Amino acid sequence: MTLKTFHDSVEPLLGQIDFTFLKDNRICFTCLGRIFAKLGQDGDEEGLSNQVRGQEIKRMKDVPDPTEPEDCWLCEGITNDYPRFASMAIEKMKEWEHDTFLLGSKFDAEMVEKEELIWSEISGEFSEPIKAEFNREVGKLVHIEMGKEPEFSKPDIVAVIDTMYESVNLQISPLYIYGRYTKSKRGIPQTRWPCRQCMGKGCSKCDNTGKLYQTSVEEIVAQEVMKYSGGKDHRFHGMGREDIDALMKGRGRPFVVEIKEPMKRALPLDKIMEALQDPDLGASATEMRPSDNDEVVRIKSARSDKQYMISGIIQGDFSEEKLKEVVASLGEKTIDQKTPTRVKHRRADKIRKRKVKTISILELSGDRVAFAITAEAGTYIKELVHGDDGRTIPSVAGELGVEIKVEELDVLEILDSDDPGAD
Repeated sequence: MTLKTFHDSVEPLLGQIDFTFLKDNRICFTCLGRIFAKLGQDGDEEGLSNQVRGQEIKRMKDVPDPTEPEDCWLCEGITNDYPRFASMAIEKMKEWEHDTFLLGSKFDAEMVEKEELIWSEISGEFSEPIKAEFNREVGKLVHIEMGKEPEFSKPDIVAVIDTMYESVNLQISPLYIYGRYTKSKRGIPQTRWPCRQCMGKGCSKCDNTGKLYQTSVEEIVAQEVMKYSGGKDHRFHGMGREDIDALMKGRGRPFVVEIKEPMKRALPLDKIMEALQDPDLGASATEMRPSDNDEVVRIKSARSDKQYMISGIIQGDFSEEKLKEVVASLGEKTIDQKTPTRVKHRRADKIRKRKVKTISILELSGDRVAFAITAEAGTYIKELVHGDDGRTIPSVAGELGVEIKVEELDVLEILDSDDPGAD
């Protein structure tokens, strides 16, 4: 914006505005210019400062003499103190690694009321709130000094300056890391599982650990990420979850680990993945890369088919021919599954329709059998095999007319959209 553009825009209005209110409530040039800040804008990002606008208005119109900022009835010197506020924010933010930031502010309610009073007495149609000016001008100073980019949608860090108490409060955005995990040991849950008796506080039942299980995939992965990020806490978002006694093989299950209040954001992911290849951990992670909350939403809402291997013992008389007929009949079949008995205590008891894409016999030796199954998301695979006392219809056991005791279940692959083998 040029001075002439502003002059031409504001000149027709000045004769219609009564500035008498400012005789007893003198304000500074910046606060005067802010009353007309939205006039004459032509898309120039730099534009005119509100101080220059105020000086031009004084030159054009006989308004009550503006005062020095420290004596300003409205801002009480704040508009002259932007560099100091910027230094306060910089000092607080420099402890946290970040590439982008956003500046916010809090003002005394009385100051906001004064501003609204000016708008009602003089004009508010073209005014810019002092808070908006403060955020912009102090933000510019922070940008110049730190070389960090302002970001309005997803900043790494938000600095909120309280102008009344002269303090800075930081809001640190979480750090998100995508990856795929495999699990090589049974008995490890996907996420932290608090002790049901003490709800995480620690008791004799959990040996004062507060946990039902000693570790989880979440803790195995997050402890390495936390080591480098210096985060305060973590959450784990997986694309579904396997049973605690199931292995996760193949490329692994997609996940995003969320780190709360990270001190560092640029992490050595290669080193982290290398450390996670230790077979003693029971779980490992690959394909780790920076992510965001949008990917968390995608992962949590994904409905991907899955491939399984499940083995068990057939407990009763059967013929191999009959077993083959049953298995063939279940391919491409839609089954009805009531909530399994094993999870009915924590999930709604309802009937779910799920499609079995493929099922085949991998191995048959005496009464021992192993199946390869591909099914849509949410299919209870163990119940598909053993029938759960008729709660899954049809099932291998139900159609065969004998009981089947499931021994092991492995997830072989998650056929998500990132998998080149997915349909």
